[in-house]
Amino acid sequence: MSMDTELQRHYGLLLGVSSPWRVKNVELRLAIKEVEIELEWEWGKDAECPVCGRACSIYDSGPERTWRHLDTMQFRTLIRARTPRANCREHGVKTMLVPWAAPGGRFTNLFERFAIDVLLASGSVSQACGLLGIGWDAAQKIINRAVDRGLDRRELEGLKRLGMDEKSFKRGQSYITVLTDLDGGRVLDVEEERTGEAAQGVLLSLTPEQKAGVEAVAVDMWEPYVQTIKQELPQADIVHDRYHISAYLNDAVDKVRREEHKELLSRGDETLKGTRQLWLYNPENFRSEQINEFERLKDLNLKVARAWAAKETFSRFWEYESEGWARKFFKEWFVWVTRSRLKPMAEVAHMLKRHLDNLLTYLKHHITNAVTEGLNSKIQSLKSAARGFRSFANYRNRILFFCGKLDLYPL
Repeated sequence: MSMDTELQRHYGLLLGVSSPWRVKNVELRLAIKEVEIELEWEWGKDAECPVCGRACSIYDSGPERTWRHLDTMQFRTLIRARTPRANCREHGVKTMLVPWAAPGGRFTNLFERFAIDVLLASGSVSQACGLLGIGWDAAQKIINRAVDRGLDRRELEGLKRLGMDEKSFKRGQSYITVLTDLDGGRVLDVEEERTGEAAQGVLLSLTPEQKAGVEAVAVDMWEPYVQTIKQELPQADIVHDRYHISAYLNDAVDKVRREEHKELLSRGDETLKGTRQLWLYNPENFRSEQINEFERLKDLNLKVARAWAAKETFSRFWEYESEGWARKFFKEWFVWVTRSRLKPMAEVAHMLKRHLDNLLTYLKHHITNAVTEGLNSKIQSLKSAARGFRSFANYRNRILFFCGKLDLYPL
């Protein structure tokens, strides 16, 4: 057996090529560290219609094509072949499928599997491109194909608890709407804008049967979201996210602090200078000197101290198991806050009262958008790594690729 014949047999085994395909030639280009493997179809063998699978005669061969394959050690490896066209009595002349690549693809299935692994491991398309030796457009197309495959294969049976939230997209008031499976820890879909139409759009990823099985949705008080959920998922409980509510209360405390600080400064009093973090952050994470300073400030007759106490007291609401006792607690808290003459706190209290029924649902479901917020952090990392996205379609596919827990691989 000649060296060339042995090399062809060797690569045939490595590629898993079987009759009627065979290795015709292997060309080593040492100067540019490249291997090109030429495959050919054994003439006289029947072709197979890619539509119906029926054996039929060969009409002719298509144009020569090249696919990038996994590297042979340090050598970039390419596969070159002319694909036969089948002459099907039912479907006419059709280009056959090849076993090593998807229709229209520039990469073999094995290379795409490896590229997907590298992309997932690196978390950065630019870094993955450098490791794989491919361009940005090629990497994005691999991602797009992988997401299309994953969505086709995805099963959404048994969805019970969802999360809906917004995430910034471009600079300014530009948002996307993100739908998450809270139990599965995955993004289900993404739509551009923060509107009722966007909320409807992400819910279109669910069939009527899947929608009917949803028991609860964790969501902010954004009215377009709330109304869309009521319309599309009428049986589901709306659970206003406790972390968003904590943010509203924190913001009110900070408004009280800023107003009081301005008032004190007008009298030459710098008591509240540099104290913002003390009122907004968790005291459990304070250094010893911060603890001492915070205790001193709380003993002063400050408006912000009363606002902070109201915020902290409200956290007990989430600990109740009985709806009746939770309602009683809220009523007493509401009276206290609205009589405190702290306008920002009173405004939040009135807002919470309007949405009280959707706060009480937390006691039944105990869900928050913590999973969604965690995924949002990952989405922000993708956005930062890409230095922003001009195309929403690419942004959506990146999110689903990295956060959708999809079956991404080619067969």
